[in-house]
Amino acid sequence: MKSVFICCILLLLEISALATSKDVTYKSGNETVHGILYTPNGKGPFPGIIVIHEYWGLNDWVKEQASKLAAQGYAALAIDLYRGKVATTPNEAHEFMGGVPPDRAKRDLEAAFNFLASRPNVKKDRIGAIGWCMGGGYALGLALEEPKLAADVINYGVFDYASLAKDQAAIKKINAPILGIFGAQDRGIPADDLRKFWDQLAKLGKKADFSIYPDAGHAFENPNNKDGYRPKDAQDAWNKTVRFFASTLNK
Repeated sequence: MKSVFICCILLLLEISALATSKDVTYKSGNETVHGILYTPNGKGPFPGIIVIHEYWGLNDWVKEQASKLAAQGYAALAIDLYRGKVATTPNEAHEFMGGVPPDRAKRDLEAAFNFLASRPNVKKDRIGAIGWCMGGGYALGLALEEPKLAADVINYGVFDYASLAKDQAAIKKINAPILGIFGAQDRGIPADDLRKFWDQLAKLGKKADFSIYPDAGHAFENPNNKDGYRPKDAQDAWNKTVRFFASTLNK
């Protein structure tokens, strides 16, 4: 256990040496919202990634993912849909998630995209998004709304995939290539619904690659999910994410 802890500390130190972070604010309608911008060392310009948290909020694990993406060479904006709240229990997380008005979330996501696009050290035509759980659903929602989004990673995103699969008009709006990462044991996201959505994307000529891990359930990438964490699948998912962003944003 001690050796694992030391390895984690060394990894974080290595990542911090490759990127810097700072608190940022930007306008979303009439509101001022907060985020954390992780930027690779160097002048850039860099591709950008909007990092969308799980239903827990903008906690340390999500910040770590944004930092890791910055270490890969991306300007990663970790957004805060909860206005500073971070859940510590599932009940709190459900309460905070349910308290986010859909129109405000949509506005916040578009504001995050525009904020990154306005940065002189960010390539405005190479901005992607990634999210987990609730954030994965919002990542898909952003792809449906923002035609300039250049890449989209959906990690077990909560969404009504069966209904979306029937909505060709909505799917036609998607321009971003999609990487979908899911667990077959996720009781909240039926694999059959995912396959219908995936098939419809293919029929409409959209670029999409879905991975469904047979022995994984929901939130299998997060080590804080002690019973559901699948380290080998999580590492494989991360490797696919790195390759996907390299192929879509580093052109």
